[in-house]
Amino acid sequence: MPTIVLMSDPKIAAIPVVDCGEPLLDVRTTAPFPVDARRSDDTGAYAHLREGVLNRLVAAGDLLPDGMRLLFVEGYRPPSLQRLYFDRYAAGLRSEHPEWDAGRLRDAASRYVSPPEIAPHSAGAAVDLTLVDADGRELDMGTPVNASPEESGGACYTAADGIGGTARAHRRLLAGALTAAGLVNYPTEWWHWSYGDRYWALAKGAAHAIYGPRELSVTAADPS
Repeated sequence: MPTIVLMSDPKIAAIPVVDCGEPLLDVRTTAPFPVDARRSDDTGAYAHLREGVLNRLVAAGDLLPDGMRLLFVEGYRPPSLQRLYFDRYAAGLRSEHPEWDAGRLRDAASRYVSPPEIAPHSAGAAVDLTLVDADGRELDMGTPVNASPEESGGACYTAADGIGGTARAHRRLLAGALTAAGLVNYPTEWWHWSYGDRYWALAKGAAHAIYGPRELSVTAADPS
């Protein structure tokens, strides 16, 4: 497996952000693909993405074979929620590995949850998604969306060896469409793709990220 740059790498945090000011859009009212409710929240924040990311997802969907569609799982994540997820996961790792120092703990946690200060989800720049068939059934991707490295035995890594041929083919189809549309993958999570954030900037050699963390002001969710 190729060397993976983790979200905790100082190179990521060192990339400047020049936010372009694009709005966060509600994908439930603007996207041609289905939106899953497993990560839903009372405000509907999870269903938002920057406009440029959403446009690229639409383009990626058009590149999939007939009978396959993207299934949107989670986009924007408020900074406070990102902090909660990171701290909770890190606490679990600390309990299992009390011998780890702070650096190793941060690196291990960042395989699965991005450090809050650089998290692509909190910029509205990242999306967690999978593939479904024409009837809306999720396709075999080797692990469920959001399976941790511990519970999946590392099979959540995009290039993991321990998955079947069908799952590998589906991952390639997903990656091919999203890469062609300009998104980049976080290699520890086959389902996580982003555009315009710091990780994307590093992968693409861009001088700066175009989306930075932001707060979203929304009221009660009403996708209708």
